[in-house]
Amino acid sequence: MSNSADSPGTGSTPERARRFRPVRILTAAVFALAGLIFFTSFNTAKGTNIRTDTSLLKLSDLIQERSRENGELDETNGTLRKEIEALAERDDGSTKAEDDKLAALEKRAGTQKLKGESLTVTLNDAPPDATAKLPGYPEPQPDYLVIHQQDLQAVVNALWQGGAKGIKVMDQRLISTSAVRCVGNTLILQGRVYSPPYKITAVGDPGKLQKALAASPAIQNYMVYVNVYGLGWKVEENGPVTLPGYSGTVDLHYAKPVEE
Repeated sequence: MSNSADSPGTGSTPERARRFRPVRILTAAVFALAGLIFFTSFNTAKGTNIRTDTSLLKLSDLIQERSRENGELDETNGTLRKEIEALAERDDGSTKAEDDKLAALEKRAGTQKLKGESLTVTLNDAPPDATAKLPGYPEPQPDYLVIHQQDLQAVVNALWQGGAKGIKVMDQRLISTSAVRCVGNTLILQGRVYSPPYKITAVGDPGKLQKALAASPAIQNYMVYVNVYGLGWKVEENGPVTLPGYSGTVDLHYAKPVEE
């Protein structure tokens, strides 16, 4: 009985050794890998703080930086355009009729300043803790509480239909090729990024502009969300204002087929 196979003194030791040997090997491998990672990190940093490297910045920071750069380029482009126009006006051999026709076209194109009676519409997100204010409506989804692209487009389209002579969204003048686009909760307009509240200013007859806003089915739908969930809506008559001229590029960009 003392030499039985069930005895813990002889049968258990080889089994325990076989069981723990792979664990020791794995532990050694983990420490070796950690050392390799630390060495690689040190070699990459070379004395700098890799946590603040440009490639590691948040996407939102990069977007804001690019938006700022685009704004500066727009201002530079506008200044250069004025210098070119001043040089062209010295003596280009054109007649007065031709000059008047060019000035009218520039005014219609939106590249010149525009002064007149105005109306401003401000759209804003609802409070994040908003609840349904009226009975019979469901509690809001996050999508109900933010301004969408179609909301901004509805206001712009209604103002054009109301006879607006010119429109400014935030600090930029719209022209015929301007596209009002939203990505998530931000507005992207002509290469620049904006966050709510969004201000849309139109020059025209304030009374006609007000009627056009009230008659828009899309805005009537938006007003349901204003009354139920608290989306922001404010319409103000500002009196005479001067809209800036469009200062961006007027060249059209389009896709080209790949040459084989």
